[in-house]
Amino acid sequence: MKRYRSAKYEQRLRLSYDGLLQQWGVSTTEVDIPTSYGSTHVHIFGKENAPPLVLFHGVADDSALMWIYNAAGLAEQFSIYAVDTIGGPGKSTPSSNYNTSFDAAQWIDQVLDGLKLHSVNMAGVSHGGYLVQYYTLCRNERVNKGIALASTVPVTTAKETMATMMKIFMPQALFPTSRNVRKLLAKLSGDNSAAFTDHPLITQHFELLLRGYNNVAMRYHQIIPFTAEQIMQIKPKLLYLVGEQDPFAVRGGKKQLEQHGMNVIYFPEAGHGINHELPEKINRAIIDYLL
Repeated sequence: MKRYRSAKYEQRLRLSYDGLLQQWGVSTTEVDIPTSYGSTHVHIFGKENAPPLVLFHGVADDSALMWIYNAAGLAEQFSIYAVDTIGGPGKSTPSSNYNTSFDAAQWIDQVLDGLKLHSVNMAGVSHGGYLVQYYTLCRNERVNKGIALASTVPVTTAKETMATMMKIFMPQALFPTSRNVRKLLAKLSGDNSAAFTDHPLITQHFELLLRGYNNVAMRYHQIIPFTAEQIMQIKPKLLYLVGEQDPFAVRGGKKQLEQHGMNVIYFPEAGHGINHELPEKINRAIIDYLL
């Protein structure tokens, strides 16, 4: 399975990835953890001997883009491990075992074991928020606390989730011109869309992802709907940070969270890129909840 539409796009994305990483404001140690599904790339940084915090980015993006505005602030309080999701466009490299047998909990098990971490805090954005919830459900004893940003409880079917994504991302994602990329970023964001659109490297990287990454490579990351009982199992450990202008929240995500009485902090001025749009507020919410 090709993750990139061409070798040229792969090279350009790697260069762009490293360019974003240089703007994090903190240096990282990059390691590759072998797992049965391939090599998983992890950035290690932050305060030595501080509580461990494992970070997961969203679908069709990477750690370099996701944590550009958050890395330095969070590094002051945590020992951080930012994971490039296997199958995504980052620096993790899937093997032939990354197929229909893929199980996200087993993959995360192997990543944590490779990092010599037993119990951790977790935070993830969008699909990364789903990974936090799924791992908390499957391995509750290994998660101290979890935070799901720009996410909701997974109760809809894969078909319903895909239909919602199509409504939000189309037609701009289908025709990723520079103009359409800026329109899409504005559509996904709230009042602070300039965090994306006024940052040339971010808009360039986002455009490269839409043009050069093959989204089909994430197809083995299945979203499994939770039962009401399963949601109650994860509820005590989880906090949701949600922008009220997030199109996913508007199209049912907020309603689902409220129906199940989840622990949520809403941000009226934010959209789906909540941690980019409001980095100081989001960092403070993460620190306050986990510490």
